[in-house]
Amino acid sequence: MTDTAGRRYIDFLAGCSSLNYGHNDPDMKAALIDHIAGDGIAHGLDMHTEAKGAFIETFEANILKPRDMDHKLMFVGPTGANAVEAAMKIARKATGRTNVIAFTNGFHGVTQGALAATGNSYHRGGAGTTLNNVTRMPYDGYMGAEFDTCDLLAAMLKDASSGMDAPAAILLETVQGEGGLNAASPEWIARVAQLARDHGALLIIDDIQAGCGRTGSFFSFDEMGITPDIVTLAKSVSGFGLPMGLVLVRPEHDVMGPAEHNGTFRGNTHAFVTARVAIQKFWSDGRLQEDVSRRAAMVEDGLKTIAAMIPGAYLKGRGMMRGVDVGSGDLAGNICAHAFCEGLIVETSGPNDEVVKILAPLTISDATLGKGLNILIDAARSVTSNFKVAAE
Repeated sequence: MTDTAGRRYIDFLAGCSSLNYGHNDPDMKAALIDHIAGDGIAHGLDMHTEAKGAFIETFEANILKPRDMDHKLMFVGPTGANAVEAAMKIARKATGRTNVIAFTNGFHGVTQGALAATGNSYHRGGAGTTLNNVTRMPYDGYMGAEFDTCDLLAAMLKDASSGMDAPAAILLETVQGEGGLNAASPEWIARVAQLARDHGALLIIDDIQAGCGRTGSFFSFDEMGITPDIVTLAKSVSGFGLPMGLVLVRPEHDVMGPAEHNGTFRGNTHAFVTARVAIQKFWSDGRLQEDVSRRAAMVEDGLKTIAAMIPGAYLKGRGMMRGVDVGSGDLAGNICAHAFCEGLIVETSGPNDEVVKILAPLTISDATLGKGLNILIDAARSVTSNFKVAAE
């Protein structure tokens, strides 16, 4: 990226995972320009358009069918929060229940319904009213490695006197992006999925930040042996950074009536154009997944170097959704600020901003990735050295 003064930066933020395929991918850009130059429909409400139909066909052929997923596609308002809102409404209507189980440190958006499921107290405080019909449970690892939080969830669901209302859904991120890159184990996720089935609740996987290849495969839950009832997608699903929200729902739960969850911009035709190209280009074979695996190893090595400088620091996340918990929001913030001064855009994450979080584009070249990691390592070395001096 280049600022107004002509200074160049390496981007390790990627629109908070909205630009998994990088900035201005040439093939998506060409398709979009052709569509606009050819007087293609710019706004189609919920109507069928050629662009919408082409995206649906491409998504089904390359994403759903190879995974034996029979989910219907529901196009919602163009934000991730709206996708979560729609998912919660579907679950409540399909089950006739109101309670949704969400987890500590989860982040699902800041509109009223999604905010009720979000754990962050700062954002919850912006609601200006009570946030109801959500039961908060501890996420995997929240109570330490020795405590299986699924045991508590199972006990609460089983006990008629626990005070937990029968849930319409269990909503979770497999990797908590804003919550500090907490990555649940496949075993924990599979057990939560089984508990949902046993108790008549729908399993909603919020893959808005962790999906579209961020953790390695297209969905963050691939190869975990589960089939969510509902999946929410946004951010990189358009491929080009254009607003687009998408909900995948199993046919038996497809209960919303026509226009029951509507929105003027839920048919973003330009996003359909670029999204089709993104799926065709990056998910018709396994090349991107192989690249992500290799680059994820590079990121891990770089973060290990940083962790070795800081007592108690440790790595978090999965794939190319990785970070290092340095134990202090001030320290993490100073590392990121120093890196920015040296030409690297990178952010913090976690309840106290204590995690230095890398969300580099999945398509970044190995050379640029290595250069960015070196900037971050040098920033950590410089900042930690100053912290030690101050402490002495």
